[in-house]
Amino acid sequence: MLSLIRADWFVYDEIIYFSIALVVAIRIIYDTDSISKTLAYLLLVFFLPVLGIIFYFSFGINYRKRKMYSKKLEVNDNYNAILMKRLKGVHRNFEQQANAAVEQNRSFIKMLSRTAMDETPLLVDNKADILQNGEEFFPRLIEDLKRAKHHIHIEYYIYENDVLGHEIADVLVQKASEGVEIRFIYDDFGSRSIRKNIAKDLRKKGVEAYAFNKIIWLALANRMNYRNHRKIVVIDGKIGYTGGINIADKYDNRNKASNAFFWRDTHIRIEGTGVYGLQYIFLADWNFCSKQSILFNEYYFPKIEMEKKIQLPLQVISSGPDSDVPAILYSVLKAINSAKNEILITTPYYIPDESLQLAIKMAVLSGKKVKMILPGITDSIIVKLASESYFQELLESGVEIYLYKKGFIHAKTFVTDSGVSSIGTCNLDHRSFDLNFEVNVILYDFEFAEKMKQMFEQDCKDSIRLELARWKKRSKWQRLKNNIIRLLSPLL
Repeated sequence: MLSLIRADWFVYDEIIYFSIALVVAIRIIYDTDSISKTLAYLLLVFFLPVLGIIFYFSFGINYRKRKMYSKKLEVNDNYNAILMKRLKGVHRNFEQQANAAVEQNRSFIKMLSRTAMDETPLLVDNKADILQNGEEFFPRLIEDLKRAKHHIHIEYYIYENDVLGHEIADVLVQKASEGVEIRFIYDDFGSRSIRKNIAKDLRKKGVEAYAFNKIIWLALANRMNYRNHRKIVVIDGKIGYTGGINIADKYDNRNKASNAFFWRDTHIRIEGTGVYGLQYIFLADWNFCSKQSILFNEYYFPKIEMEKKIQLPLQVISSGPDSDVPAILYSVLKAINSAKNEILITTPYYIPDESLQLAIKMAVLSGKKVKMILPGITDSIIVKLASESYFQELLESGVEIYLYKKGFIHAKTFVTDSGVSSIGTCNLDHRSFDLNFEVNVILYDFEFAEKMKQMFEQDCKDSIRLELARWKKRSKWQRLKNNIIRLLSPLL
C-alpha cells in the first residue's frame, strides 16, 4: 500500500515538474532572441530537471531592455546632445580628409556612426601607440597617472589585490592628496578580491570608488551575468587607454615564476580627440553606478591641440545590454566584408554566432585570406573545447588557424588590408557580443595597420599552424567532447 502511495506521489511530482518546465519553456521561447540560445536553454530545462530551470533564471533571462539598464540608457540619452555639440567642434568633413584609409572605408565609418554613441563623428587628430603586454603597458600608465593635473578616470573588469593593484592604488591616493579628482569603477564580480581592502581603502583616502553593478543576493544572478568587461583609463581628458590588459600581476611578464603563463596581450594609448570617446563611455557608466550627474564640460572634454601632421582617424565604439544594436559585432562583420584581400584576427575566446562563422567562411570562399591566432594554451578548458568545435569547418573552408604556444594569448584585435584596425576589450563570443559591457577602438590608417600586421606576423612565429589533416585525426572521444560542449556554447 505504501509503495502505491509513493508511486502516485512520484507521478504527481512528474506532472507538476513537467507543467512548470512547459511554462518555463514558453518563457524561454518568448524572451530569448537567439535560436541557438533558445534551443540550448530548452535542452537544459528538459535534460537537467530543476537545475536547468535554476540555471535559466540565474543566467538566461534577457535583462537588455529591463529597468536596470534602461536607466543607464537614459543617462546616455540625456547627455548625448551636449556631447555632440562639443564633438562637432573637432569633426571634419569626410571630403577634407587626405587619409586613403578613410576614403576606402566611408561606408564602414558611416555604419558605426549610426550604431555607436548615436551619430558619433570620426575623431581625427590623434596619436596612438600599440602597447604589447603588461611590461610595456604598466610603466607607461603609472608614468601618465603621476603626471595627472585635473582628473583620473579608471574603469576595470579585473583589478586584483596584488602587487600591481596596490602600486597603482598608491599612485591614485597620492594624486587625490594633491587635489586631483579620482573616479574609479570596478566590476563587482571580476574585481571581487578588492571589495574589502583596496576599494575600501581608496574611499577612505579621497578616491571615489564604485562597483559598476554591486552584487547583492537577490540580484546575484543577473548582475553576475551582465559584466562590465571594459578597461578604460582617461587622464585629464587628453590621454586615454583601452585594450585587453587588466590590473593584475599575471598580465606583467616581468619577475614571473618559471611555471607561470607568459601573458600575451595588446593595449592602446591614445592622445587626442579620440579620448573624448573613452571619456563619454566612462562618464555615462559613472553616472549610472554612482547615481551622480557629472556634466560634460571643458574640464572633461578640453580643447586638444595636435600637430597638423598627426591625423590618425578613429572611432570609439561600445556595446552592452544597454545598446540598441551590437555595434562591436557589426564592426567585425563589416571589417570582414570590407577587406580587399586579407583579414588578420586575434582572440582568446572564439565562440561565434552563426553570422560571424558564416562571414569568415564566405570571405575565404570569395578569395580573401583569413588568418586567426587563437590560444594553444588556455585558461579555460570548457571554452577551449567549445572553440575547437568550430575549427574543422573553418579549416575546410580555407581559414588559416594558428595556435599560440609561447603562453596564453589574451589580445583582442583585428586588422585588414583596407587600413582598418581594431584594439579593444571584446572577445569573439556570445558573452562579449550580447551580455558584457565592452569598448573597442577602430582606427583608419594604412601605416597603423601595417604595424598591427607586423605584430600579428610576429605572434604567428610563436604559434603552430593547425593543419586540417592532423585535426581530422583527433580521437572520437575528443570529437564527442567538442560536440557536447558546442551544444552549450551559446550559454558560455
